[in-house]
Amino acid sequence: MDIQWYPGHMAKTKKMIKDNLKLVDVVLELTDARAPLSTHLPDINSLIGNKNSIMIMNKADLADKKITDMWLKYFKKQGIKAIAVNSLKKSELKNLYNLLGNVKKKTVLRSTRCMIIGIPNVGKSSLINQMAGRKSARTADIPGVTRNKMWLKVDDNLELLDTPGILWPKFEDKTTGIKLAILGSIKQELLDFEKLSLILIKYLLVNYPQALKDRYGVDSSTPAEILEKIAQNRGFLVEGGVFDINRSAKTLINEFRQGKLGRISLEKPEEKEGFWLEIANQDIV
Repeated sequence: MDIQWYPGHMAKTKKMIKDNLKLVDVVLELTDARAPLSTHLPDINSLIGNKNSIMIMNKADLADKKITDMWLKYFKKQGIKAIAVNSLKKSELKNLYNLLGNVKKKTVLRSTRCMIIGIPNVGKSSLINQMAGRKSARTADIPGVTRNKMWLKVDDNLELLDTPGILWPKFEDKTTGIKLAILGSIKQELLDFEKLSLILIKYLLVNYPQALKDRYGVDSSTPAEILEKIAQNRGFLVEGGVFDINRSAKTLINEFRQGKLGRISLEKPEEKEGFWLEIANQDIV
């Protein structure tokens, strides 16, 4: 499954980020805690240069906590400042404010200015709304909502610059595109939900088999049979009483994104073999 997406506004966003770097003190890069490496901008160093930056692994409440802790240790070894948060809870932003407080010491004559960047649908607008304490930025569970830069004053000490979601022109590793598609960072009309769901089911059977049993009442079986079982259990039928497999596939993907299958991570640090390597090396669907 090859997934590529690089509309014109992505190139404009990269230029806008570079043009506005001189105005900010720190860059906040949001990633999805369920796949923090795949959702991390691979060219961020060339994009922001030596600008001070913090990685915010968002949606940590949906990720496997043990694996999230592994990622925090991994990024620390890489010299990357990283924290894990649920941006929907203001209390979880304490570590972020502490880090920003250290930046503030260098900008005592004015408010600290932060630029927020990240791929689509990692929760940039939700983070801004939480920090500002009001509905300052539009939020939606679809990629591409924020299309222009937007300055927001949180208080006398902090200003935020929101930017549109950005992706890179080509996924060198096809499994990166698959993970982003599962997480909802790629436009829905470009996706084959049935193929995506089969890959996700295979992954869950290997790593989180209990999640499928608890949510859908299915025991270990083939991915295709599990999709059919979901349709049967939920009453997803089309004309003629045929199971609506496409609806089952979309239901599975959407419920994973919402955390209804439990706390699940899609990748671990320094994975050199295993499930995703098999996906990269063969067509399994």
